[in-house]
Amino acid sequence: MRFFSTTDKALWRLALPMIFSNITVPLLGLVDTAVIGHLDSPVYLGGVAIGATATSFLFMLLLFLRMSTTGLTAQAFGANNPAALARALVQPLLMALVAGAAIIVLRYPLITLALNIVGGNEQVLVQAQRFLEIRWLSAPASLANLVLLGWLLGVQYARAPVILLIVGNVLNIVLDLWLVMGLHMNVQGAAWATVISEYVTFIIGLLMVKKVLGMRGINFGMLKTAWRGNIRRLLALNRDIMLRSLLLQLCFASVTIFGARLGSEVVAVNAVLMTLLTFTAYALDGFAYAVEAHSGQAYGARNGSRLLDVWQAACRQAGLVALSFAVVYALFGENIVAMLTSLPTLQQQADRYLHWQIVLPIVGVWCYLLDGMFIGATRGAEMRNSMAIAAAGFGLTLLSVPYFGNHGLWLAVAVFLALRGLSLGWIWRRHWRHNTWFRSESHS
Repeated sequence: MRFFSTTDKALWRLALPMIFSNITVPLLGLVDTAVIGHLDSPVYLGGVAIGATATSFLFMLLLFLRMSTTGLTAQAFGANNPAALARALVQPLLMALVAGAAIIVLRYPLITLALNIVGGNEQVLVQAQRFLEIRWLSAPASLANLVLLGWLLGVQYARAPVILLIVGNVLNIVLDLWLVMGLHMNVQGAAWATVISEYVTFIIGLLMVKKVLGMRGINFGMLKTAWRGNIRRLLALNRDIMLRSLLLQLCFASVTIFGARLGSEVVAVNAVLMTLLTFTAYALDGFAYAVEAHSGQAYGARNGSRLLDVWQAACRQAGLVALSFAVVYALFGENIVAMLTSLPTLQQQADRYLHWQIVLPIVGVWCYLLDGMFIGATRGAEMRNSMAIAAAGFGLTLLSVPYFGNHGLWLAVAVFLALRGLSLGWIWRRHWRHNTWFRSESHS
């Protein structure tokens, strides 16, 4: 078997643009921090940090809108079913707009609840409230953009997701600089920058979707009736993926909480190291997105040999990229840490835990790829169960923290990633051996 087959090339065609566009996400966070960090008081930066965390938690719980849309769209695309393609767009888009409108209407009590949970400095919380009151006005567009991104990925229109992500993030950065630095709007400027960029991205996304709909022979009459259909399946799938996302969020939030108990230096060190893990995850997620689209297409076409080709190609290419990350962190990890923090004590502390960043890409790559396989097959319940097993393993491993300190915390992260991959791999292998991967539901 060739190492770089036609399937490998097809994966790279979708994965590479997604990797580059994904990198703009942490870049936006860095610019936000740099712009707000240059204001005359640290309370602004604290307020934006709390606001961004609360927004991330809320919107990540609704990430199922992107994931389920990609899987259902890819299956309809593989089955060559225009009616199912229309339904895979309209139903989650309506859900996103309704959920977004609900967030706007309920944002004041939701913000009060979030800030009461966080607590802390009153001045920082005032800035966080100012940020969130504006930032959450983008909810309908932000959630709708998840659906548009998922749908365009599902039909393998590779350029569109890249344009959406890069244009949105670059516009956000430019508006950040203008509104915060130029017009001195402080945290409100940062919030408005995101709101405007989300709605502009939504308009661009709709234009791209309109183009694809024309290419696929989907007319307005089909879209008008597409809200009907198997809505129960969509709701059940989204429920399972939301529970999965909640468990994921809780586990990574625990890293910060337990790190705080180990001291302020450990929290700072872990923040630096988590930047490396996040960057690696964003890169490997490019392959996960590609696997979602290609495996979903193969699933919709009920093409088992194509599905195996996708899996083997993903293992080869993503495995190589994960290994490359491990080598880079092994050879240049200390230099990378020195670029992220100039404090000598933090650099020395980080170097003690750097070997975990060498291990994690190799341990974690399989759970990212298998996530893609299961999203493509819209197997939300099994993804939820796998995450529950991994979360339980994570929780048990945290019992080692009193004995191993911060090493115990990073061991828990490694166990978490490993159990996700092992449990999903076991389920996938069992289905394959018993010929039960392809379910019998209709795509009509």
